[in-house]
Amino acid sequence: MPQNGLRFAVIGAGHGGQAIAAYLALRGFPVHLLNRTFDRIRPIAEEGGITLDGVASGFGRIRLATTDAAQALAGVSVIMVVVPATAHRLVARWIAPHLRDGQFIVLNPGRTGGAFEFEYTLGRAGCAADVTVAEAQTFLFASRIVGPARVRIYGIKRQVPVAALPALHTPELVRMLQRAFPQFVPAPSVLATSFDNVGAILHPGPTLLNAARIESTGGDFDYYHEGVSPSVAAVLEQLDAERLRVARAYGVRAVSTRRWLRLAYGVDGASLYEAIQNNPGYRGIQAPASLRHRYLTEDVPASLVPLAAFGRLAGLEMPVCSMLIQLAERVLGRDFTTAGRTLERMGLGGLQVDDIIRWATTGVHPQAAAGDSLS
Repeated sequence: MPQNGLRFAVIGAGHGGQAIAAYLALRGFPVHLLNRTFDRIRPIAEEGGITLDGVASGFGRIRLATTDAAQALAGVSVIMVVVPATAHRLVARWIAPHLRDGQFIVLNPGRTGGAFEFEYTLGRAGCAADVTVAEAQTFLFASRIVGPARVRIYGIKRQVPVAALPALHTPELVRMLQRAFPQFVPAPSVLATSFDNVGAILHPGPTLLNAARIESTGGDFDYYHEGVSPSVAAVLEQLDAERLRVARAYGVRAVSTRRWLRLAYGVDGASLYEAIQNNPGYRGIQAPASLRHRYLTEDVPASLVPLAAFGRLAGLEMPVCSMLIQLAERVLGRDFTTAGRTLERMGLGGLQVDDIIRWATTGVHPQAAAGDSLS
């Protein structure tokens, strides 16, 4: 059935992008699917849509599957960006010339500082359109591609906080999103969605601390129930404490990873270790087959690096976070600190903590107020 003119574009045709696109189409929304390469979307273009199964099922008819950004973004209200966070800058530069006033761009998810980086990159790419960038705290679905033009949704989170930059635009964004996804709820600001990024806790640490086992078995073990031992969990709890201290420094009441597990999965325990072990939703999730996996290649540069940068700006020591960044760099031979999401790449270089809070909540940027260009 028609959905009163609300049109979506989805950028990215991996499992997440295909799941979002098919789900929207099944709910009656016109959907354009945009991907950098045509090979991934060729079966979708040939079939005319995506078959969805799992907790939602049916054939979602995709109005347009294309590599042409101008075509894909024309006439849409909401642009759902569903790509690895390390590709956010690339996507921003790609779509900047084709955006129009009034459009919302939602990063699914933003990881840490994603909305800041995306908006700043748009400015540097010469985008003149009055658009609003937003980010989700996590991805709504657990999904996987199961065949050409076919994706399965294994589960849908009960709620996902989302915030616009600045937060003044969050109510309008949530009203639009909830027409398709009632699970989206307003977060206080993009600082809240960024600092509640529990992937920063649950992904790099266990991967690095199980490096030998991953390499010797090809990831043939249960990532959470076997890979998170009491000792590994103790390190994660120390990292989590650093994250919560950073959040407090920016006026954010972030939830601990243990509490997040209770909110997202309804499980708890006397410690983070027990809470993870008590989570049936983690049963059977295999470890990465290689260390060159998004748990490191995405979550270190786009989660830990900006978390450490925010912490240092607030005058906090970040020993566990810094240690994991350095370990990942040495294991993979990459300079995540330089190439990752720095304050400068987020457009926050030279600002103070209060400046960043003001920018996230009210939209007042001190450089703009002083007459300086943000690009």
